[in-house]
Amino acid sequence: MITQNIEVEDFAIQGEEKRSSAFQDEVSQYLERHPLTQHVDVLLTDLNGTFRGKRIPLSALRKIEKGCYFPASVFAMDILGNVVEEAGLGQELGEPDRICLPIPGTLTPSASDPEHIGQLLLTMLDEDGTPFDVEPRNVLNHIWQTLRQRGLFPVVAVELEFYLLDRQRDAEGALQPPCTPGTQDRNIQNQVYSLDNLDHFAAVLSDIDRLAHIQGLPADGAVAESSPGQFEVNLHHTENILSACDHALALKRLVRLVAENHEMDATFMAKPYDEYAGSGMHIHLSILDDNGKNLFSNEEEGKDSALMKRALAGMIAMMPASMAVLAPNINAFRRFQPGMYVPTQASWGHNNRTVALRVPCSDAKNHRVEYRVAGADANPYLVVATVLAGVLYGLDNILPLPEPVTGNGLEQEGFPLPIRQSDALQEFDQQTELKRYLGERFSHVYHRCKSDELLQFERRVTETEIDWMLKNA
Repeated sequence: MITQNIEVEDFAIQGEEKRSSAFQDEVSQYLERHPLTQHVDVLLTDLNGTFRGKRIPLSALRKIEKGCYFPASVFAMDILGNVVEEAGLGQELGEPDRICLPIPGTLTPSASDPEHIGQLLLTMLDEDGTPFDVEPRNVLNHIWQTLRQRGLFPVVAVELEFYLLDRQRDAEGALQPPCTPGTQDRNIQNQVYSLDNLDHFAAVLSDIDRLAHIQGLPADGAVAESSPGQFEVNLHHTENILSACDHALALKRLVRLVAENHEMDATFMAKPYDEYAGSGMHIHLSILDDNGKNLFSNEEEGKDSALMKRALAGMIAMMPASMAVLAPNINAFRRFQPGMYVPTQASWGHNNRTVALRVPCSDAKNHRVEYRVAGADANPYLVVATVLAGVLYGLDNILPLPEPVTGNGLEQEGFPLPIRQSDALQEFDQQTELKRYLGERFSHVYHRCKSDELLQFERRVTETEIDWMLKNA
């Protein structure tokens, strides 16, 4: 894979004067390109991959180089934005603020109003000035730097699936695909790779492409997926692991805003329909040396390298415990059903979409692994962090690698994955090595937040329970 050298982000060691000058230059260049800017959204990303922040006037933008304050508890929120006190970052500590600094290179137009509103990513520092270790972006950065210090340079690409939805529910109150714009025609048939579906929603997809270009997102055009109203957008591979995830989250925000502008909804929910396939987040991964050579490829034999096999073994061994991150909520586990092209076992194989770790067809230079387990609703920073933690685990230990799967991996015995959130959270809590790679404090906060979220869900009486039980129990 073609890559370029990049400057590693490390806010703890950047000189304040150098950082200030670089940020002021970035602001000046941005305003030259976007002179009508009036406001800027400053954004942090919580455990769920949701942006939390505030909109500031342009007059305050240059001042933010010195930082602004957000409570540490922003990283102890459930999916609804409620602080989970059991995580230990809320009232127990007095709801302390932490300083947040702008991330270089992330000032871009907002998809909500690119002419007048910008957006800027922030990162939180701890009391001692080091990166706050519960912030998902910092969790990923720590693992990334661990690999780089060993002379190993991962390259990733993110693929995201999503659904366009009609804002009106059907007669039973259920979600439904949107009508073709300007008509009353509603497609309810599976049509994978359908060009007609792309034509029908060309205006929406064209706006996604246009705004992705304005924001500098390295995205390919959309592909129609197997289910009605489902599409996939692929981001280009990059050696800047943090930027790959920054772009994935920016793309999700962009897609939702574009859909709203076209009087539709867009969702990255893992399983919005009972009968249709879920939406996934696939991660393509290779590893280079400091000369740009692909270490996953044995170029002499054109086969998987020894390092790649150790990485595969580590990812497979870590996969059951990683499920709590790859499927971060109760709905995410509804993807893992027979016949839905989602792996339910930790497995690998060549040119095989029925396994968890697929080695796609490619030449030696682009030899890579496609990690196919995560849902589109997962936090990309944490997904990539668990993938790279698996790689490290394989490199740090001698682990057995099962034989590659041939044929239908969905019907073969293997290493089963937990397919209920309660089981996944238990696996996560018991896997000490994964928690060590991700960080003990982060792992504690994540486990407490997701356990509380599951508890809240399980206390709710659902419509299905009432339908089934009210007169039959």
